[in-house]
Amino acid sequence: MLRNLFRHVTDLLAGSGEITDEMFDELEEMLIVSDVKADLAGETVDLLRQAVADRGVRTPEEVRDLLRAHIVGLLDEHSSPLKVEAVEPPLFYLIVGVNGTGKTTTIAKLGARFQREGKKVILAAADTFRAAAIEQLGVWADRLGADIVKHQPGGDPAAVVFDSIQAARARGADVVIADTAGRLHTQRNLMEELRKVDRVARRGLGREPDETLIVLDATTGQNALVQAQVFRDAIGLTGIVMTKLDGTAKGGTLITVAEELGLPVKLIGVGEGMDDLKDFDPQEYAAALLP
Repeated sequence: MLRNLFRHVTDLLAGSGEITDEMFDELEEMLIVSDVKADLAGETVDLLRQAVADRGVRTPEEVRDLLRAHIVGLLDEHSSPLKVEAVEPPLFYLIVGVNGTGKTTTIAKLGARFQREGKKVILAAADTFRAAAIEQLGVWADRLGADIVKHQPGGDPAAVVFDSIQAARARGADVVIADTAGRLHTQRNLMEELRKVDRVARRGLGREPDETLIVLDATTGQNALVQAQVFRDAIGLTGIVMTKLDGTAKGGTLITVAEELGLPVKLIGVGEGMDDLKDFDPQEYAAALLP
């Protein structure tokens, strides 16, 4: 599903041609076009140049292997697994991000995953900003056979989160996954509302959320980095879910966000199916980028 990522980089570094300065210049440009941040692309190419000088690398194919290893190293540095057990039930996930990233679908896929493991799931419709968001999550809850906690449109999203935690304890549920409004990261009042949701979740749990995940769209390029920075500064994040990796020839967004923010990528979306939300593996990802 990831075969198109870094396609032009792969083509450039295929075969046994000659290594030239022009090749490195072109590689740097391709990394930038593939949504790797410019300074990170420059540092990466400088490391490759130095490695060629130090190790006697002779072919672009060997440069490709070095690049793959470098990408794995960058992503491994911030890697950590998804937390799937709570100190005390329920396991609580707070899901944030702007509209259009695939946030609600990600919540549904997470819910289906936990149900396959035999866990009882509650979805919390804490996006009270849009009536359609409550309805959409309700449709997914019906499809999954999961419980949903919701209030009226325009209600207090923090109250929804608190009630969902209380409901999970009363009903013996294992997992609560909370949707939040698809905030534009430039809307200060909505970001303040999100801080309140986080505070109330901590109060209700007696601890911090087990995961606070931002859902980012791989096709949005550098804007994904800006979104993640603002959400991290507002409430803190434990990890990234990168969606729509099946439909882009780029892929550098993931590398840039993970490296710039020091956040682990926990999950990736590689399709529309309920099974197309995968645990992130740096080795597999790098192999898919540069086959």
